[in-house]
Amino acid sequence: MTHTLLVAGTASHVGKSTVATGLCRRLARQGVSVAPFKAQNMSNNARAVVTPDGDWGEVGVSQYVQVRAANVAPTTDANPVLLKPRGDGESQLVVQGEPVGHFAAGDYYEEHWHRAREAAVESYERLAADHDVVVAEGAGSIAEINLHDRDLANVETARFADASILLLGDIERGGVFASLYGTLELLPDDLRERVYGVAITKFRGDAALLEPGIEEFERRTDVPVVGVLPHDDPGLPEEDSLSLPSVDERALLGDDDGVSPDRAVTVGVPRLPHVSNFTDVDPLARVPGVRVAYLPLDATLDGVDALVLPGTKNTVDDLLALREAGFDDALATFSGPVVGICGGYQMLGERLTNAAVEGTGRKDTLRGFGLLPVETRFTREKEVRQVSVDVTGTGPIDGATGTASGYEIHVGRTSQTPSVGRPLGEQSAATSSVLGTYLHGLFENENVRAAFCDAVFRSTGTSRPFASSELPSPYVDAADLVDGIDLPFDPLP
Repeated sequence: MTHTLLVAGTASHVGKSTVATGLCRRLARQGVSVAPFKAQNMSNNARAVVTPDGDWGEVGVSQYVQVRAANVAPTTDANPVLLKPRGDGESQLVVQGEPVGHFAAGDYYEEHWHRAREAAVESYERLAADHDVVVAEGAGSIAEINLHDRDLANVETARFADASILLLGDIERGGVFASLYGTLELLPDDLRERVYGVAITKFRGDAALLEPGIEEFERRTDVPVVGVLPHDDPGLPEEDSLSLPSVDERALLGDDDGVSPDRAVTVGVPRLPHVSNFTDVDPLARVPGVRVAYLPLDATLDGVDALVLPGTKNTVDDLLALREAGFDDALATFSGPVVGICGGYQMLGERLTNAAVEGTGRKDTLRGFGLLPVETRFTREKEVRQVSVDVTGTGPIDGATGTASGYEIHVGRTSQTPSVGRPLGEQSAATSSVLGTYLHGLFENENVRAAFCDAVFRSTGTSRPFASSELPSPYVDAADLVDGIDLPFDPLP
């Protein structure tokens, strides 16, 4: 018999992804065959995995992380329906890893939702047939009463998976007992009966202060509080760009590592309007002495020691936005190391052709930033695959050797001049200070991350505070975080 646990929430960002990931690793290290599942996700932060047909497809980053935490093969069954927002109320619909088209919300629910539900049921049934436990993650709030007739990630999943429900409430927001109580009151009766317990997340301070509230909540609802989780960040990738500052704000990550500012370096990341796979830079922020600064488009580069241009869902429109803000002028006089990943790589080239396919601009050919001798031609075909490349470190990753693994998700083909360096395989390009690559997950490779950090510190004349760039496992930390949550079943067969 397969047990299914749905990790649902009173709202977005209450810790569902972290708890689901932690439970996957906790069960896996107990020897339980466990698989993650999210019927429908909305995120521009995706990873390449295998489809049921053996091709390459996309899933949301949280489900890819959960697959790794569970130690199972990554497939699109973990996230059969993915919506990738493009702006103006429109999203790209991806079913079983394959793009279907671009639709407004109303068109999706009227014309494609039933197909999406069928794909979700098929994926769940495959997972349930192969594993003892399925840990499903809900989306947003499970109490969105305007969506209860079409809530695929919460309501429908609970029903077709016959799932027990763990309801999470975030105490940091304030009013946690009211939000938990109100959510229970708004649930359909059959889902209310499935809630075996609630957990309070992001708690700081003396747990004894919660006891009167817990007792009263349990008396009023007859639902036990099965866990109180401390406020802790295991370092898992964020699922969507809502966690980032707005395009008009500047924010700094990694400044809580105990390294004094005079010994630290800053890697600037332009906050693109259509940014995607922004977690590519997360490993850098976890290296002692490295700060990652998200920059408004019109920000000066004063105090920035290196730049990473991230991926984007719309290269053309984001290139035009950067140029309108004057970023190209700032970039032209910047002397530190520069890395472009995916769309950022395309922008660093000399030109982009067939550009009307990719963006809303009417011009067919656009001028790039001209820092790399490459040219990108857009097509409607999408490259999605996992890759491993030999590393011959030059430029911003000078000295790196071995291999680097990651994934590619992009449209467009980039051609280079014969003389340009290609330190990360045929689809890369580098000069003495600029690197372009399609390899998402680049800085998850310790050899590349260490070489890049060395290059940044060298460029500032500062010695690195620590020699190693090896990072701790966020999966272990997430599993430890949820270790005290009571489960509604004995996971061991």
